[in-house]
Amino acid sequence: MAEFLSTPLGIFVIILLQCLAVVAFVMISLLFLVYGDRKIWAAVQMRRGPNVVGTFGLLQSVADALKYVVKEVVIPAGADRPVFILAPMTSFVLAILAWAVIPFNDGWVLSDINVAILYVFAMSSLEVYGVIMGGWASNSKYPFLGSLRSAAQMISYEVSIGLIIIGVIISTGSMNFGDIVHAQSGAGLLSWYWLPHFPMVFLFFISCLAETNRPPFDLPEAESELVAGYQVEYSATPFLLFMAGEYIAIFLMCALTSLLFFGGWLSPIPGLPDGPLWMVGKMAFFFFIFAMVKAITPRYRYDQLMRLGWKVFLPFSLVWVVWVAFAAKFGLFWGIYARWAVGG
Repeated sequence: MAEFLSTPLGIFVIILLQCLAVVAFVMISLLFLVYGDRKIWAAVQMRRGPNVVGTFGLLQSVADALKYVVKEVVIPAGADRPVFILAPMTSFVLAILAWAVIPFNDGWVLSDINVAILYVFAMSSLEVYGVIMGGWASNSKYPFLGSLRSAAQMISYEVSIGLIIIGVIISTGSMNFGDIVHAQSGAGLLSWYWLPHFPMVFLFFISCLAETNRPPFDLPEAESELVAGYQVEYSATPFLLFMAGEYIAIFLMCALTSLLFFGGWLSPIPGLPDGPLWMVGKMAFFFFIFAMVKAITPRYRYDQLMRLGWKVFLPFSLVWVVWVAFAAKFGLFWGIYARWAVGG
């Protein structure tokens, strides 16, 4: 067996099994994310939420997925059929591909590359093409307007996300997620990047909401003027792929928040063992915050959304990059901004 695993075919089998393990984790998590999102929203509104299919309604997400799969795929007569079908597949596949560089423990990563942050940024940037393709291929003004909104919104907030991440890169001296987590090891909770980069944690989280079209920034899907936006003409499995890609992207942002600012798989209390359970727990906690924001905040107007991104977040994140570079260069605050220099 050991000899087979060392052959090219054996290596291919190992990589394939690793890919399937990551996809299985993401897809199983997706079922619980949808269930948790609906339950949290229901609890805030003082109602039960899903409670019929399965124990405590746990199989409701499975039932909904099966319903979408067995329904007939309806394609409008005036739609561009190839692009119409390709758009949801693009959104779903790109959302899955980004997980290739996300580590769940020390060494538990599908591809441990040195430019992991650039890879994730590239995949998340390309996801907007699926939305644009879906809106354009529908040959309807409401989906097209929704896709244009989404493109402008995602591009606007990617700028601030990128600048915030640059501050973390300066502090670590690496774009590898494993190195970023190791740089946060030491005094538990107090050694994580949320403390030195405290103001940017809130900007990053809000930018993630806008990047994934979540309330209060769900303008591409605003039912008051666009019905469901770029998804108006979609039904059955294509709509399911759009929705799955959106939730997978949200879960990815939860993972990025955990890795960049909250120590990834590191234990918050020195002495307790590190491990993947900490990583998954932190991701679940940040998704809970995502769901609570959806339940308690009103929707922004589109001009407010753009003003916040370009006139508030962009200047603040740019100034922060300059500050972190200055503090790292001169070793201010006991070198907490230059852990690459002190070996932290």
